[in-house]
Amino acid sequence: MATNVGAVCGALKRFSRPHASNWVWKKKVFCCKMSTESPSLTHTITLPNKPNEPVHIVAAPGVSHSDFWNAVESSLFKQWLHNLQTENGILADGTMSLRQVLVQGVDMFGKRIGFLKFKADIFDKETGKKIPGIVFARGPAVAVLILLESESETYAVLTEQARVPLGRIILELPAGMLDDNKGDFVGTAVREVEEEIGIKLNVEDMVDLTAFLDSTTGCRFFPSGGGCDEEISIFLYRGRVDKEIITQLQGKETGLREHGELIKVRVVPYKNLWHTTADCKVLVAVALLEMAMKDGLLPTLST
Repeated sequence: MATNVGAVCGALKRFSRPHASNWVWKKKVFCCKMSTESPSLTHTITLPNKPNEPVHIVAAPGVSHSDFWNAVESSLFKQWLHNLQTENGILADGTMSLRQVLVQGVDMFGKRIGFLKFKADIFDKETGKKIPGIVFARGPAVAVLILLESESETYAVLTEQARVPLGRIILELPAGMLDDNKGDFVGTAVREVEEEIGIKLNVEDMVDLTAFLDSTTGCRFFPSGGGCDEEISIFLYRGRVDKEIITQLQGKETGLREHGELIKVRVVPYKNLWHTTADCKVLVAVALLEMAMKDGLLPTLST
């Protein structure tokens, strides 16, 4: 099929050149046999501390042009690249090399990326071996351990909701992902409690339990570092309430129904919390709280 030379040149500026066998000359007229395969979407970057080691970013089949560029420009991907180059980063000591990233999937939450799936080719320079590099990126999140004292008993407030990846209904701490790039962890924590529990907390009353971790950890915990980039901050809220409040919270239906959040509030005695659920956020929160209390790190609960 004959095509206009100007149109072809314009297309060549946007896409990689098809295989040479698809191009022919006929009677001084530039012609193109149209390929049935779309050219791959690619982009090349160099990291600040690796100027001589280009990194090729490639879209897997089925990834659209818009999804690909949303992925490349997303805060999730940029944060992952930043983590590689930090003091404890994989590329920090120069023994590893990132050569290619294959973008495999994108899930949009409105106008922003919620989940990003990609495969990174990172090699050990000495052995030439590739290390496991499948990444499910979802970014930072927060969780809140709410403890309410009533009539000499301390209660923990949990949410009960369906978790499709697990195929189960589980009890867990109120939690949520950060919705923006501002890093407002405590603000997000307060907002999630209001959405999932239906009570409004003051930012000033929140204690960051993960802040007690050594600074080299980044003061967040990683629930599944073998496949996911998620890092979670856990906050503590303590208060005193009448027993009527405990009764009102038990079984209360909450959540953003328009977003599919079908949540019930469950209240359990704190002394039973550690064996009530297998939610890792709960177990980490209990461990951090107990050690913080043992070392006298918590502020006195105000009346």
